[in-house]
Amino acid sequence: MIHIPVLTKEVLELLKPGRNENFVDCTIGEGGHAAAILEKNGPEGKVLGIDLDPSQILSSRWLETKFKGRIVLANDSYANLQKIIKENNFVPINGILLDLGMSSRHIEELKKGFSFKSDQALDMRYGDLANDLTAEIILNEWPEDKIEEILKEYGEEKFAGRIAKNIAEERKRARIKSTFQLVEIIRKAIPLKMQHGRIHFATKTFQALRIAVNDELNNLKKVLPDIISVLSPGGRIAIISFHSLEDRIVKNFFKNKERENPPDGGIEILTKKPLTAGSGELKLNPRSRSAKLRAFEKI
Repeated sequence: MIHIPVLTKEVLELLKPGRNENFVDCTIGEGGHAAAILEKNGPEGKVLGIDLDPSQILSSRWLETKFKGRIVLANDSYANLQKIIKENNFVPINGILLDLGMSSRHIEELKKGFSFKSDQALDMRYGDLANDLTAEIILNEWPEDKIEEILKEYGEEKFAGRIAKNIAEERKRARIKSTFQLVEIIRKAIPLKMQHGRIHFATKTFQALRIAVNDELNNLKKVLPDIISVLSPGGRIAIISFHSLEDRIVKNFFKNKERENPPDGGIEILTKKPLTAGSGELKLNPRSRSAKLRAFEKI
């Protein structure tokens, strides 16, 4: 399956990439958004593309051929934004994009337990070298109350207690190693009438485990102040989130920053409400239905 970048038209309208301007794509994936920016910021404008997953960096190498000398790729976490910029001497920066969605490649190809549609190992790390923590370790080695806590906090799962209890009981019998094992454990904890909604009943648990393994929310909280500090005055920030936890962090951070007007540069909120996909994009790319885009300008 080819990954279709979401809200590309809206991202370009808000970032307004101009002639010879430089941009950072903090989650370059397969390069869809970056390519759209590079089409607009020539002939000398560049994009610094960051991704923690080395396979995503390989997937975006095609940009080096099409936009010779104008794409810089970094296999690292966007949480290390300041370090990456310094290492690549990438200045000035006129705009930053942060797309927090998973690539189709993670779901369909890598078989690391992100999807429950096929039986896969419970890994869920974006980058193999990023850390030693996997979903399998959480499920088999973390205390029951800690598992319940992450299911509540990161998955907003109303049956977190029942699911955590089932996990604790099942792992006494056999180690939980695969997505199908986990789905069956969740199924037994969810009332039958709740198992046939629009969203699969295992979605929230899988989301919570993925966030915990990759420390996603803390990485987001860490990078937001850095985004403001590295951006040139008049530069713009576009952030696409895919669930309420991320969107709430982004909204509250920038609302507070707009109110503070700090000495290192105030910000103006450009989207009073998040932008979402229109009917045309939803038909072309159903995964865009949960995407929310917020944008800000550094004053």
